[in-house]
Amino acid sequence: MSLVALPFYQKRHKHFDQSYRSIQTRYLLNEYASRKRASSQTSAQSSLQQRSSAQSTSSRSSVRGTTCQLCAKRASASEEEEREHEHRYHSQAAAYGEAKRQRFLGELAQLGESVQLARSQARTTLDQYSLQHSVGDRLEWERHAFEERMSRAPEILVRLRSHTVWEKMSVRLCFTVQGFPTPVVQWYKDGSLICQAGEPGKYRIESNYGVHTLEINRADFDDTATYSAVATNAHGQVSTNAAVVVRRFRGDEEPFHSVGLPIGLPLSTVIPYTHFDVQFLEKFGVTFRREGETVTLKCTLLVTPDLKRVHPRAEWYHDDVLVEESKWASMFFGEGQASLCFSHLHKDDEGLYTLRIVSRGGVSDHSAFLFVRDADPPVTGAPGAPMDLKCHDANRDYVIVTWKPPNTTTESPVIGYFIDRCEVGTSNWVQCNDAPVKICKYPVTGLFEGRSYVFRVRAVNSAGVSRPSRVSEAVAALDPADLKRLQAIHLEGEKEIVIHQDDLEGDVQIPGPPTNVQASEVSRNYVVLSWEPPSPRGKDPLMYFIEKSAVGSGSWQRVNAQTAVRSPRYAVFDLAEGKPYVFRVLSANKHGLSDPSEITAPIQVQDSIAVPSSPGRVLASRNTKTSVVVQWDRPKHEEDLLGYYVDCCVAGTNQWEPCNHKPIGYNRFVVHGLSTGEQYIFRVKAVNAVGASENSQESEVIKVQAALTAPSHPYGITLLNCDGLSMTLGWKVPRFSGGSAILGYYLDKREALHKNWHEVNPSPVQDRIFTVEGLTEGLLYEFKITAFNLAGMGQPSDPSEHFKCEAWTAPEPGPAYDLTFCEVRNTSLVMLWKAPVYAGSSPVSGYLVDFKEEDAGEWKTVTEAATPNRYLKVCDLQQGQTYVFRVRAVNASGPGKPSDTSEPVFVEARPGTKEVSAGVDEQGDIYLEFDCQEMTDASLFTWCKSYEEIADEDRFRVHTEGDRSRLYFMAPDKVDIGTYSVSVSDTDGVSSSFVLDEEELERLLALSNEIKNPTLPLKSDLAYEILEKGQVRFWLQAEPLSAEASFRFVVNDREVSDSETHRIKCDKPTGLIEMVMDRFTIENEGTYTVQIQDGKAKNQSSLVLIGDAFKAVLEEAEFQRKEFLRKQGPHFAEYLHWDVTDECEVRLLCKVANTKKETVFKWLKDDVLYETETLPDLERGVCELLIPKLSKKDHGEYKATLKDDRGQDVSVLEIAGQVYEDMILAMSRVCGASASPLKVLCTPEGIRLQCFMKYFTEEMKINWYHKDAKISSSEHMRVGGSEEMAWLQICEPSEKDKGKYTFEIFDGKDNHQRSLDLSGQAFDEAFAEFQQLKAAAFAEKNRGKVIGGLPDVVTIMEGKTLNLTCTVFGNPDPEVVWFKNDKDIELSEHFAVKVEQSKYVSLTISGVTAEDSGKYSINVKNKYGGEKIDVTVSVYKHGEKIPELSAPQQAKPKLIPASTSAE
Repeated sequence: MSLVALPFYQKRHKHFDQSYRSIQTRYLLNEYASRKRASSQTSAQSSLQQRSSAQSTSSRSSVRGTTCQLCAKRASASEEEEREHEHRYHSQAAAYGEAKRQRFLGELAQLGESVQLARSQARTTLDQYSLQHSVGDRLEWERHAFEERMSRAPEILVRLRSHTVWEKMSVRLCFTVQGFPTPVVQWYKDGSLICQAGEPGKYRIESNYGVHTLEINRADFDDTATYSAVATNAHGQVSTNAAVVVRRFRGDEEPFHSVGLPIGLPLSTVIPYTHFDVQFLEKFGVTFRREGETVTLKCTLLVTPDLKRVHPRAEWYHDDVLVEESKWASMFFGEGQASLCFSHLHKDDEGLYTLRIVSRGGVSDHSAFLFVRDADPPVTGAPGAPMDLKCHDANRDYVIVTWKPPNTTTESPVIGYFIDRCEVGTSNWVQCNDAPVKICKYPVTGLFEGRSYVFRVRAVNSAGVSRPSRVSEAVAALDPADLKRLQAIHLEGEKEIVIHQDDLEGDVQIPGPPTNVQASEVSRNYVVLSWEPPSPRGKDPLMYFIEKSAVGSGSWQRVNAQTAVRSPRYAVFDLAEGKPYVFRVLSANKHGLSDPSEITAPIQVQDSIAVPSSPGRVLASRNTKTSVVVQWDRPKHEEDLLGYYVDCCVAGTNQWEPCNHKPIGYNRFVVHGLSTGEQYIFRVKAVNAVGASENSQESEVIKVQAALTAPSHPYGITLLNCDGLSMTLGWKVPRFSGGSAILGYYLDKREALHKNWHEVNPSPVQDRIFTVEGLTEGLLYEFKITAFNLAGMGQPSDPSEHFKCEAWTAPEPGPAYDLTFCEVRNTSLVMLWKAPVYAGSSPVSGYLVDFKEEDAGEWKTVTEAATPNRYLKVCDLQQGQTYVFRVRAVNASGPGKPSDTSEPVFVEARPGTKEVSAGVDEQGDIYLEFDCQEMTDASLFTWCKSYEEIADEDRFRVHTEGDRSRLYFMAPDKVDIGTYSVSVSDTDGVSSSFVLDEEELERLLALSNEIKNPTLPLKSDLAYEILEKGQVRFWLQAEPLSAEASFRFVVNDREVSDSETHRIKCDKPTGLIEMVMDRFTIENEGTYTVQIQDGKAKNQSSLVLIGDAFKAVLEEAEFQRKEFLRKQGPHFAEYLHWDVTDECEVRLLCKVANTKKETVFKWLKDDVLYETETLPDLERGVCELLIPKLSKKDHGEYKATLKDDRGQDVSVLEIAGQVYEDMILAMSRVCGASASPLKVLCTPEGIRLQCFMKYFTEEMKINWYHKDAKISSSEHMRVGGSEEMAWLQICEPSEKDKGKYTFEIFDGKDNHQRSLDLSGQAFDEAFAEFQQLKAAAFAEKNRGKVIGGLPDVVTIMEGKTLNLTCTVFGNPDPEVVWFKNDKDIELSEHFAVKVEQSKYVSLTISGVTAEDSGKYSINVKNKYGGEKIDVTVSVYKHGEKIPELSAPQQAKPKLIPASTSAE
């Protein structure tokens, strides 16, 4: 039976042997084995001695019975001798054995003593352990019994008490508890565990002998809450609570916490045993990053107690999924911080991240959203990368890959996806699909079993391909069913073996057919078939073949004929849409093919899911200053939604931007990163694997600002007056209005020591001062006040102090109230207050302002003399310090009762502090302006003069629009000099002031006067322009004019009106005024002026046209008039000009206009018609004349003429002189740029260097250089060229001609050079070739040759005489031989050969017969070679028709080398 190796992803089984036993057990076994071996050796020796003694006794008895006495004596003597010998032997053996035994026994005794000692020590240790254990059990039992007698649940002896304190004061909460074991105390604020490290120095928790204390240092308004103390031990839990009310004078806007996302985190499965208090010191916020960047989310925290080896458990969650360490993310927890670092961000990382710190004391967590935008695409307009790539259903050669689509708000829609795979350990990415896949799911086939792969996806749209997605987790191509086929068999003991189920199936050869064939997935592009392997399947590896058949066709087609499938799953592609198919599967192994499986039901390719419908109504609501909560109704057809994408747009821009870059699975989302005060609209679309839905309807426009809530409570309740029956109260506005204007206040009262509150005013009070009637004199009362706005009733204020109802009769004034601060800067502030209601015995004459540092004990007075104003600017304060203030009213009786101490003021300018500015608007009105970006719907601008609210509508007007307000001066005068201030309600004390002094007022008045009585600005002064008809246009442009504006033209001090000769018009919206004169003559010389008036604004501009200036205008006008007349008929839009083409041809060009079909165009050279191959195309408007290979013969006057019944036009260009030289230079430029490298050509005369170019003429400026020395043409070096090249001929070269040669052509600006190094091997090879060519030329000159005279064909009538005559040449004289049909001619009377003067040769045939027809050849040769000429002779009989042959031509010779003889 063979063993089957487990797949790598399975857990390995461990088989344990005796070595696993304990050390004590092994020691006892070793001791037992040694004792057993010793006893066996001792028994063996004793048995050996007994056998030897028995044998000797028996031998002696046998001898004694068979001998005589003599013999017996002899025998006895011999026996004695033998016994003595034997005794000596046994004595020696015994001594040796005894010594050996003694040695062994000594060693054994020593071993026994060691064993006994080890046993004794082990027994002693065990006894001690047992004794300790029993003593411990006894003590534990006794302690438990003692604790049972002493234990009791926690009991609170002194409970917590409520406190009311001023802001920035400390509060101390104490209670006493007892119990056994000692209770553990935890402090809570509104149900939340208090952590000291959350705000270092804020809380201090102490515990001494059962007294537990919580101290809140420098309490602020946020510390107003219910505080609870919970004491817990093993027997129970008790708690006590108390309210802490922190009174507030002024403070920041109350924090508004962002709406959370509907994500629930799972419960932690591992909770540390130790109790820890965890407080967050610094927290990570909403983060914005791009793909590919690095980001670290970090929280600084304080863990109490701080143990080295024991820590609470830190867990990071991405949405609701626990984050684990990976190559993309790393986590750190320790040293007072917890961080999550991303080394390379992808959009997969976008989401809500939560840090959860878990201990036995509870869970502390913090969450914030991480936004990851798309990185720059590789191609502009390409979509973002897909995300959330996952692999499913992996098998031997198959895996399904899914992903989520990108958001394409600003790009064109995605048309498909490409899937790439890469084998783990390599970097070769292979594209899996040829055509883009339209849905976010794809079955990847063709994997190799046992190999691991990673995948990535790229999106495609009309612009290009996106960046690849994040690489998927590695997946192995293995069959998960292999695990099910493994079976463990238990053997003796604890051993087991693992076998494969195939080993139990017997000898199965051909497998059975697969079963349960079905379509597990159907889409428009493919069908995924799945089946179960046959059973039994056999030991051999299985393969599968899939066959398909169109319903009704009756024929089967194998789908995977080329590649066998090893997985019980396969994706079938290339199916016709709309046509049903059936499928079957066959299994196969090396023994054969199974029968086909059962046929599936008809399957038709179609999308199983459709694009989801668009989401429903979208509702946007306020959240914070930079975020908005967007909610929407889910779509009617969700269709396996992957999530939603949210887009936003600034109202009025129609520029949509994505809010999230990864689909969110819930229908509520908080959009962060918005601009405060900006207006936005939102829309949502749903996405699934098929694609994205249509955009939802747009939400209503929403302004980004904090959500509307109820106001906070009023504070600073002050008693202002009392007459014994009523009390006048004042208070301050709530620090947080809730985003809406406060509509009123309700007052409640109660007598001291009473529990029930009674309503004072059934109707709301608008002012912050109210007189409470119907009180009883002598009683103590306390009051509380509640504010309300559109959102509802706010929290009531803290109960006031106990005010005694008794009449005020003191002569000093009562307290000032409503102390407020504005214009807080680095070293100064402005303090405001209201006059006391109770003035005392005389009117209030002034006020004294006292201040001190917050923690100081002594008050200081700002000014020694009382200020008559109800405001004061306090200067020379120390930046960064906190101060408190109070005000005392003064009358004739002296200073009165001081006001309540103000709230602490931190002296430092707020970042981004703005100041009031002064200016003048377009109408000339003077104003003061202030803008505030921190406004809410409830904010109001309040303008003051001398810190008294301005109410004089005759002198001032306030205009507020959005976050900007202006104070206009209706009739500015010196009475308006003073200090002006503005404050903005429902903000963090935003305010500013402006000192309008006399100098500033004069500057503003001057600017106002300039605006109200302006000089009409001109964009351009009066100018002239010559129009195409020769008309002169005078024009001027001012700023846009009103409909009531007027103007006039004045020429030489006379006004000109609109007429036929002076056409005048004005475009008032643009401010353009013009006058056109049709005919400009000598009489129009003079000065031209335009005068303009628009309302109060006036201006004028003049133009002087006299003398040379006038003549220039007149000449230009006349020229343009003539040009206009010329252009009424056919004319040249561009006159003749020339250029050089890339082929180095000179091209004459001109552009014509206003032509018609009858228009005639001609080219003339020197008034002679110049014929061209093609007629000019007048419709195209461009006429060309090419002059190839320009030379001096092309000199002349070239004309282009146009003519028809409307007129004619001529353009002239003379090619000569400078024009010709410029053309040559232009041609040189083209030729120089295209010149080839220098090439060597050997000739019989020498070595020629050639430079090929498109065209060459000797007029071009060229130079040749040898070793940088200019070469002049001579008999040794001749310079020349042809139309295609320039060359340098080196005649009869020698060694001195070696070196570098350079060819240079000059184009008027640049030199174009080509160089060649003619030395070394290059020169040797060229020189050798020159020698060969020279010898060959000499031989060619002197070889034998036929100069002429012989035709190639001769026709002659029978009986005639034929004479073939030619001239030969050769030096030395050549040898001449005649042949007939390649055979020598035997001379006779019939054939006669004659040679005269060694150069005139003739062959005469007398009486020609038909037999003389044939090929005759003459062979002329000397020692240098020769040539052979063939002549065909045709003989016809008398009376026959002469044969029709082609006209005879000069016979062509055939060369005969000098070494070849004629045949």
